Amino acid sequence: MLKFSLTSVIVFFTFSLFSQESANIQVPKRVYTTNSVENKKSPIIDGHLTDDAWQNSEWQGDFVEWRPDENTTPTQPTKFKIIYDDKFLYIAFKCYDSELDKIEKRLSRRDGFQGDWVEINIDSYNDKRTAFSFTFTVAGVKGDEFISENGSSWDSSWNPIWYGSSKLDEEGWTAELKIPFSQLKFGDAAEQIWGLQVKRRIFREEERSIWQRIPLESSGYVSEFGELRGLRNIKPQKQLEIQPFVVNQYDSYPKEPGNPYRDGSDFDLNGGLDAKIGITNDLTLDLTVNPDFGQVEADPGAIVLDGFQIFFKEQRPFFVENKNIFDYEFASGQDNLFYSRRIGRNPHGRPQLQDGEFIDVPKNTTILGAAKFSGKTKSGWSLGLLESVTGKMYAEIDSNGEKRDELVEPLTNYLVARAQKDFNNRNSYVGAIFTSTNRRLEDNLDFLRESAVSAGVDFKHNWKNREYYIEGNVVASTVSGSKESIARTQKSITHLFNRVDAGHIKLDENRTSLTGTGGKLEFGKAGGGNWRYEGGVLWYSPELELNDIGFLRQADKITQFAEVQRLYLKPTSFYRNIRLQLGQYSTFDFEGNYNRMAYEFSGNISYKNNWWTEVEATYNPVFYSNAHLRSGPRWRFAKEGGLALFAGSDNRKKFYSTMGFVGNRGAENTFTYNRYVFRFTYQPIDAFSLSMDNEFSTENSKTQYIAQRTINGATRYVLGEIDQKTFSSSIRLNYNLNPNLSLQYYGQPFISRGRYSKFNYVADPTASSIDNRIALYSDSQITKTGDVYSVDEDLDSASDYEFEDPDFSFVQFRSNLVLRWEYIPGSEIFLVWSQGLTGDANPSDALGRSLNQQILDRKKDNTLLLKATYRFIL
Repeated sequence: MLKFSLTSVIVFFTFSLFSQESANIQVPKRVYTTNSVENKKSPIIDGHLTDDAWQNSEWQGDFVEWRPDENTTPTQPTKFKIIYDDKFLYIAFKCYDSELDKIEKRLSRRDGFQGDWVEINIDSYNDKRTAFSFTFTVAGVKGDEFISENGSSWDSSWNPIWYGSSKLDEEGWTAELKIPFSQLKFGDAAEQIWGLQVKRRIFREEERSIWQRIPLESSGYVSEFGELRGLRNIKPQKQLEIQPFVVNQYDSYPKEPGNPYRDGSDFDLNGGLDAKIGITNDLTLDLTVNPDFGQVEADPGAIVLDGFQIFFKEQRPFFVENKNIFDYEFASGQDNLFYSRRIGRNPHGRPQLQDGEFIDVPKNTTILGAAKFSGKTKSGWSLGLLESVTGKMYAEIDSNGEKRDELVEPLTNYLVARAQKDFNNRNSYVGAIFTSTNRRLEDNLDFLRESAVSAGVDFKHNWKNREYYIEGNVVASTVSGSKESIARTQKSITHLFNRVDAGHIKLDENRTSLTGTGGKLEFGKAGGGNWRYEGGVLWYSPELELNDIGFLRQADKITQFAEVQRLYLKPTSFYRNIRLQLGQYSTFDFEGNYNRMAYEFSGNISYKNNWWTEVEATYNPVFYSNAHLRSGPRWRFAKEGGLALFAGSDNRKKFYSTMGFVGNRGAENTFTYNRYVFRFTYQPIDAFSLSMDNEFSTENSKTQYIAQRTINGATRYVLGEIDQKTFSSSIRLNYNLNPNLSLQYYGQPFISRGRYSKFNYVADPTASSIDNRIALYSDSQITKTGDVYSVDEDLDSASDYEFEDPDFSFVQFRSNLVLRWEYIPGSEIFLVWSQGLTGDANPSDALGRSLNQQILDRKKDNTLLLKATYRFIL
């Protein structure tokens, strides 16, 4: 551990020597004082700024350029007005432009943020951390986002109801916005004081100008807002919205003779309800009954061979909205106490079939109902409470016409409670989280954990105008269940208590519970001048288990990290900005094994012409894995180095693209990986765009894990050299008839093929040379019959053990064609046509041949879905 401590101290304080150069620039706060419409009629939202009510407030302008040339005069002036009545906030924009023919009027779906636009950010909590953002383009497209983490997170899943209109005129263009107070959150006070920022984008110049100057070296965004004053005697508006929906779904697929569950087609009529109830103006209760997520885009294709689970992004609206309140990223990467994809997941049970039996297994677990209570109070409390119940799920099995049901998922309750409290003039917070999963186990599901509980406490403190910070958290978990379920937990790849060489952990098959801890402590410099740095430590005890409602990739590790950044923020004739970063990371397990040392350099540059380049170089001089051999001994990988290089063109152009390469190499030619990326977007007209994201990768590893077998009482860890090739292409077509009516297509063919050769077994797992780590089977020791390899190690003409041919070729195709019409604000009709198939190709075939045979030449599963919603606002 001494090596870990010295490395941390030396690297971090070396970085710190270079960081003390300048503090945040102090910018005076601007104030906009609004007035009510008084006795005048509220303005009509038509883009014409001629209503009498606009005379009650003054124009304010004097915007300053924010990007690319910070603190300079914008190329075109902008001004705005704000007025209000009992229920609405009104904003008028006057965007002057001396080149009318160059105003960009691109259409897109909501939150597309294309073309010229204006934006208003409102910190109605006045907490200097969160804000509501409303963007309106010259083409009439809305964008809305919830800003959190002082500008580090912008959540576009937030879709409030509001109104806007824009018009071109001889001086440029104008916009009028009307925002209901019910869509904002604020406390009850005689006069409201809100944080305010107003922004304009001039697309052709890629210029952003802002009302309240925020220096680029500032340590935050929301905390630097100006102020909106003059809002007197407005009452918080309690929100009450009810949105019922009905879904008609028709499925067609290739008929399978004899299979009663694949007769060629299915039809389903379903319905449900979503509701949003304002308990107070600060706190909202969201309800959903039998939710439908049929119009949600399918997950991308993926295949991994290391045994670890795949993290997929949440896309379901109920769980996405306000997700920042429930988020608890306690350590690094994707590890989180709450991973909403656990709720409604595919069933755990997998019934065993006899010959002649057919089965119908539900694709997902039905969410009977879910409620989410969330919001933030004026006093600085951020609160979230989520509860969801998923129903029993049965697989129906047909045995020669006789049907029986088998339980594959129990009745389950999920609970997440989250709270944070701001203090110290909003410069600090403390928080806590509690989660629980409880299953009503019965029948054959004792392999599942009966209950899982986790809790955590977190904090963050900023000082010196938020330039410096320290943050951390501590988490704990307890899981309990049958001996079988806890033994499965101990043997899972997340824990591997059955590792043969581990001295600090031991598999105990009589245990009925596990309790573990984890956490993080980090400190650094987040703003001020051109240097940034951070350093800290993360830990995950061997017993920590979060995967019932959270996400945890691997326990039993301690990671130290240190990073420093140098920023070049002042544009020159060559570039707009540059970021350079150095990082150092080391990892140990709880036995004290030194498992990894990594060094990383990364950088990106944005050129004057809006092209860009990114580069990353990594070097791992020490690289051990406790999981590579599954329950086997600790494995030593060769020293490894990597390089990534990406470059892209100006994304304002009708055609722009990105090209990239990622390459990794292991010493002694033990491992090579190459990934090639080509992405492009083409928008020939304002209403239509086409984009493709193509990736092709090749991987060769001499020591890919295959299986464990026993010979003469000893365990053989069988490995092989894999030649894996993977291709995927994500295709998107967008056609917008108007801002509220769009047609969108998404399709992704995916194929991954792996061929194995030069089979070998582990000789000395931690030897420094690959020649000593493995022993190759000779041609006379291994033979193949059909799909099985037989190994005769002692050459006595008798098979000592066998393993199946590991070659594979996995093919998948997913597509969605969605017609979306928001016929009135908040109410929508979706018409969806989905196609998909999954299959196995011949590993001996080329990728192109497999794609052709398995996708183009096969009949696909088709789904036609019509969903209609109506949003009642009471």
